[in-house]
Amino acid sequence: MVRTFASVVALWILTASLSMGQTTTTKIPPSPGPNKTAVDQNLAPQVVDAEAAIVKSDWTTAETKLDSWLTAHPADTRALFDAGYTADAQNRLNDAAAFYKRAAAADPSSFEAHLSLGLLLARQNKADEARPELETATKLDPGPVGAEVKARAWRALAELDRPRPDHPGDPSLASQELLEALKLSPETPSDTLLAAALAEAAGQNDAADAAYRRLLAKDPTSMEANAGLAHLLIVRKQYPEAETFLRTALAKAPNDTVLNAQLATVLAAQDKAEALPLLDHLHAAHPDDITFTRMLADVEAQAGDAAGSDHLYLALLAKNPDDPSLLVAHGENLLRQLKYSEAFAVFSQATRIDPASSDGWSGLAFSASKIGQPAVTLHALTMRSKFLPEVPSTYFLWATSYDTMHDKDRAVVYYHHFLESSAGRFPDQEWQAKQRLLLLEKKK
Repeated sequence: MVRTFASVVALWILTASLSMGQTTTTKIPPSPGPNKTAVDQNLAPQVVDAEAAIVKSDWTTAETKLDSWLTAHPADTRALFDAGYTADAQNRLNDAAAFYKRAAAADPSSFEAHLSLGLLLARQNKADEARPELETATKLDPGPVGAEVKARAWRALAELDRPRPDHPGDPSLASQELLEALKLSPETPSDTLLAAALAEAAGQNDAADAAYRRLLAKDPTSMEANAGLAHLLIVRKQYPEAETFLRTALAKAPNDTVLNAQLATVLAAQDKAEALPLLDHLHAAHPDDITFTRMLADVEAQAGDAAGSDHLYLALLAKNPDDPSLLVAHGENLLRQLKYSEAFAVFSQATRIDPASSDGWSGLAFSASKIGQPAVTLHALTMRSKFLPEVPSTYFLWATSYDTMHDKDRAVVYYHHFLESSAGRFPDQEWQAKQRLLLLEKKK
């Protein structure tokens, strides 16, 4: 029932994408600017002047010229695109999207309009709207801007299909889209990082490892690749190798938050005392970071400071009172402090909120047994058995609860199960089980 340092590792793995995922994937690129290579003898002087102003980042002049021209020529695709780009460059995203949409409507074959609109919508996390625009761009002739610009559409689609904390994504499809981009342009470090992340998401850890190491061979200072490879080693539970690797990386970047957090995770997983001061430092530097707070609280609990750990969990619960995992952690600290009645109430709340919390049911069973509620213990054990296999401690709880309720036959069965599974690891409970069996079986 009591958690181990492995819970710290699990916590890091669950939150790693929030802490470092942004650094190990490609970014949605900006929209391409007006096509400077295109030659159009019929291009209006106002549009020519506007594009000259855009080159100089003179947005006011560009807008004045374009507004005047578009008032009289509202379906001019090139001018609409230029107006969209001008608004985009000034972070007026709604205006930019409106102009790009008008440009695409005026000329459905406009590669630049569809691409820029898709990229803008992707940057705004509007994946459902971005996808059809980007897919259209991949099917259009990029013209003078060239294939490398078209590759942006494929890269953006790969980024949309990359697994994220808020949706599973499709790593196989994203990999195919990245390959299409690589057919049109050389591989970049961001491509390698994305390929590694996609391979890991697809369970292809060897491929992910190779990609991270390939990038590090070219650029040993790449913090994204260092963090990515370290995360992979943690997932594989290759803790000694991960520790050596992270110490080497931190020698070059001692203040990198992600690498320090990963080192703390690895140290905690190996039961090393260095984890606690390192997490103290990280928590002090980032007091509002939930991940660091929870990691520190967990390590403090495992180090024997249940009261100090609980102080941190109570602070988190003040902000998230219905978080079942926080309630379970709080309940476990109460058990460590022998506050069984309080723990019983907390585990009862946790299991009401999350009936699938196996740790919650474990805690409820144990605390109920301590305050003399065998019926609740048996119910909690029944619920727990839906999610986890039996272990010696649960067999013992089954046995003592049935024994307390004078169900001798079942008590005997579970005392035997306990003795068969304990194998000498719990001498006090084994002595008790043997004594009870002598009495119960004699009476039978």
